[in-house]
Formats: sequence, C-alpha cells, structure tokens
Amino acid sequence: MRAAYRETLEAFNQDLMTMCDTVRTIMGHASKGLLEQSLDDAETALTLIDELKEIGERCEERSMRLLALQNPVATDLRQVLAAIHLVEYFERMGSLARNIAVLVRQRHPASVYPPPLHGYVEEMTRLVAAMGATTRALLDDPDPDVAVELHTIDEGVDDMRAFLSTLVSDREWEYSTREAVDLSMISRYYERYADRCVDIAGQMVFLVTGLRPEAYLRQRDEPDYENLEKFATIERKFRKP
Repeated sequence: MRAAYRETLEAFNQDLMTMCDTVRTIMGHASKGLLEQSLDDAETALTLIDELKEIGERCEERSMRLLALQNPVATDLRQVLAAIHLVEYFERMGSLARNIAVLVRQRHPASVYPPPLHGYVEEMTRLVAAMGATTRALLDDPDPDVAVELHTIDEGVDDMRAFLSTLVSDREWEYSTREAVDLSMISRYYERYADRCVDIAGQMVFLVTGLRPEAYLRQRDEPDYENLEKFATIERKFRKP
C-alpha cells in the first residue's frame, strides 16, 4: 500500500513539473506574440491551453486519490496539500497567459501597445520569464531561501506595472484610448502571473519548513525569534506597572 502511495505521489510530482513547463511555454509564446506581433505564437499559446487543462484534471484526480485512499501521514499530507495549491496556481497562470495571447490575436496585425513603449513591455516580460524559471527550479530543489527571493523580482514587476498605469492615465498620453486600455490590461496580467509565482514559492517554503514565508524569514534572520516572543509574553504578564 505504501509503495503504491509513493508511486502515485511521484507521478503527481512529475505532472506538476510538466504543468509548470507547459505554463512557461504558453507564456513564452504569448510574450513573443505580444512583442513581435506574431499571430503564430499567439495561436500556439492558445492551442497549448487544452494540454494544460488535461494535466490539471489528471492532477486533481490523483490528489483526491492520495487524500481519500492512502491516509497520508503529516509530512506527506503537507506535500499533497501544497501540490493541490500548485495545480490551482498553474491553471490561473495559464489563463493569464491565454488572455495575453487572445489580445494579440484580436489586434493582429497591429501592435497591442504603442511601439515607442516596447522597451517597458519587453522588460516586464523578461522579469516574468525569470520568475517562471526560478519557480521551475524550485520544483526540482525546493530551497526556501531561493523561494523568498522571488519577492525581489516581483517588486520589479509591481513597479513596472505601477509606472505603466501612471503613464496611461497621464493627461499627456499621446496614443489612443484602445492602446491605453490594452496596455493596462497586459500589465495587469503580467503582474498577476508574477503574483502566482510568489504564491508557488510560498508553498515551497511551507513544504520544506512548515512555515509561511514571513515566519520563515523571521526565524532565519532572528534564530531566537520564538524564544524572544515567549520571553516578551512572560515579561508582559509579570512586569510590575
């Protein structure tokens, strides 16, 4: 029974890696379509969505089997629960990449955004691609220190989106309203995609340490954090006014 459980769990993990690779491929084609006005890349991204959905459904079935039939112990239960969250995040990331590809297809052969702003959009796609690569690496080696560092790249994505939002809402905006709306939408899609990468990293921290990222950082940076909290509680309780 235990051997069957480990075999099912390993198959589940392999599906998660395939799901991550598929999501990254979809976003890669969507981003290339966006940057190069490539209809072929947009269509490829949209075609791969069905494959992603199929893997997600298989993962959901395996997760239910693991929970319902195998009665996992604490450590394994944590792994299964984390994996269930990962499936949800990957599905959402695929949907966000799909939204970008759909927009590229709708605007083709025109650019989704004003060409003079290409550099800003290209930088956002680069940051998101880097976060996707780190996310994939975490599936192979769930290092909590690497995971928490994704917040740094995510801040860059947030800053870029904030900048573009300010740009399109400026009274001096010199391009069309359609381009303003489209640029706002794609920047939001990339920001939310990056947020899901951070969520996945958080699950990796939880999987390895049993802690949420914030608690892990406190423990890592202040090894006596828990004792300090206990001592502070005692002091508050018995300190004379």
